[in-house]
Amino acid sequence: MEEIKVSPDYNWFRSTVPLKRIIVDDDDSKVWSLYDAGPKSIRCPIIFLPPVSGTAEVFFQQVLALTGWGYRVISLQYPVYWDLMEFCDGFRKLLDHLQLDKVHLFGASLGGFLAQKFAEHTHKSPRVHSLVLCNSFSDTSIFNQTWTASSFWLMPAFMLKKIVLGNFAKGPVDPQMADAIDFMVDRLESLSQSELASRLTLNCQNSYVEPHKIKDVSITIIDIHLRQFHGTRYAAISPEMVSAEEVEAHLGSDHNPHCEQ
Repeated sequence: MEEIKVSPDYNWFRSTVPLKRIIVDDDDSKVWSLYDAGPKSIRCPIIFLPPVSGTAEVFFQQVLALTGWGYRVISLQYPVYWDLMEFCDGFRKLLDHLQLDKVHLFGASLGGFLAQKFAEHTHKSPRVHSLVLCNSFSDTSIFNQTWTASSFWLMPAFMLKKIVLGNFAKGPVDPQMADAIDFMVDRLESLSQSELASRLTLNCQNSYVEPHKIKDVSITIIDIHLRQFHGTRYAAISPEMVSAEEVEAHLGSDHNPHCEQ
């Protein structure tokens, strides 16, 4: 766990990019935490949305690399939301607060699903220029947990953490992957019971993405399985086989850092 936390890159990130806390809802307990790095003149940044176990720090390597190339990058952490439409409305208010008309969204697992739902939610007045989905999904029924979604709020934190940890890789892994898992476990420990319960609720409540509402959004997919996605087969690769530099190079080739659309 200490390998990443004591690395020069992580310490440089924490010492140079301030953590901001923003409230956009009437309920002042709903606080968005985010790192906003790169030129503020760029009005179409790349926004990173974490998985259930993630915090705003988990994308620090991408933030450092992409800002070094001139991009504006925002990595955020969600407040407690119990409903997908409530999340979408809160995220729209956050973009309005940041004066961002349109953005690129990179979402991992739950973050990718929320990114799709936001693109769907705003399809009549588009706010999403493109999506990059890593290990994500478009239908919560794949987890076979829709019947328990309404009970996560009752569960103690240790039980919720056990549910999340059950999805982490088991068995021998290479040292770099082991360090990444340890870092994610450490970040998981920093999340409160309500944060975990709300994320698992969003992850499992009965919902799916309506593909016709996001058909005009450019979508890039990184995944560990070959699955059906909006009715289309797609090639899949393991994220462990892709270095941070390769992901950054792909983003750099597909996204104009000065996109104003």
